[in-house]
Amino acid sequence: MTESNHERQAAAVLFLHAQTSLHPGSGTALGVVDLPVQRERHTQWPLIPGSALKGILRDACREKAKRQFQDDSDDTPPAKRRTRRQKANEDDAELVAAFGPGRISGEASTHAGAISVCDARILAFPVRSLKGVFAWVTCPAVLGRLARDLGLARQAGLPSVPEFAPDEREQAACPKSSPLLLQDGGNERLVLEEFEFRRVADADLWAAWLAQRAVADPFTQNRLRTHLVVLQDNEFTHFVRHATEVVARIGLDYEKKTVKNGALFYQEFLPPETLFYSLVFAADSRCENYKATAGDLLKYVGDRLQEVPVLQIGGDETTGKGLCAVRLVTAEEKSR
Repeated sequence: MTESNHERQAAAVLFLHAQTSLHPGSGTALGVVDLPVQRERHTQWPLIPGSALKGILRDACREKAKRQFQDDSDDTPPAKRRTRRQKANEDDAELVAAFGPGRISGEASTHAGAISVCDARILAFPVRSLKGVFAWVTCPAVLGRLARDLGLARQAGLPSVPEFAPDEREQAACPKSSPLLLQDGGNERLVLEEFEFRRVADADLWAAWLAQRAVADPFTQNRLRTHLVVLQDNEFTHFVRHATEVVARIGLDYEKKTVKNGALFYQEFLPPETLFYSLVFAADSRCENYKATAGDLLKYVGDRLQEVPVLQIGGDETTGKGLCAVRLVTAEEKSR
């Protein structure tokens, strides 16, 4: 990327907070789970593909744009009849400039959209706790990668990553006033799932930083300030691999009241409260019929997300899965 192109780009961080169970499926079963969630090949951490996120963002903008269009009447020949949703997708100049042409043929190769969306990476994962109900766990590798990624989005000022003794296990960093802590004389411990950890460092600054940017509702902000736990990389990886929800799905034979042949399968979900983040980049409009700066197009997407703060991501939409609160944070406006 040349310096001139870099200067014309705008960037933001998109935070995702799962309100219900989430299934960003991979489509490939390698074990006993028939429908696992998608994971990074090298870390086995969950992710949400950028292609899926871009389609979801386009749909959110399209739902707003379609209000200014009308469905074609019955007098229009069926072959040429379009709904207002189709018209918004194909004719709304701002939408087409941001996300690319809406027609599959004819205009698909005329120009690319100005918005680029990266894969959503795991930020914090909810794990049940013996005290305090549950904790959001993360690790130095996640926080270090977040700091590197935010550099691409021209956002800085992150707290330092907690350090652990390399030759000791079951260490944790969390806020001093965390209700997760068990007091044992002069020792502070917390129990996550069946594992006990010693508190060896503070995580107050990270908890405050995430509460201010990653979530919007006051209840979650206050809870995140006291329930964030930084674990060592290996312990975090164990939880995101083995503490997900695995649900048996069945189809019943109505007459016999038994499971239909071949209708039993297992599906993996990420639990509610999971936090992700993604980078969103914008370039100047490439559409000849609509010129706009990168900043204007990124603001266009951000304004639409303010109007629709909850998006559906992943599979099983009709059973209420995948509802995520979203928040777009730019370098100029740290708390939108």
